[in-house]
Amino acid sequence: MMPLTMVKPGEVQTIKKVGGNETTRRFLENLGFVTGASVTVVSTISGNMIINIKDSRVAVNEEMARKIMV
Repeated sequence: MMPLTMVKPGEVQTIKKVGGNETTRRFLENLGFVTGASVTVVSTISGNMIINIKDSRVAVNEEMARKIMV
């Protein structure tokens, strides 16, 4: 397992765990970051990431991306 920040653009990964406090986990789950979901890193700019998940693109900052384990 590794944090989403370690994934290179273009790689497809499966979410294994979403960490953080209850509020953070609920926020990420509402965006589609749930265990078993497939994610693709589109690009990384200054630590911020654009992620393709469930046919939509979502931008997350580095702090949030570190809480998503793939």
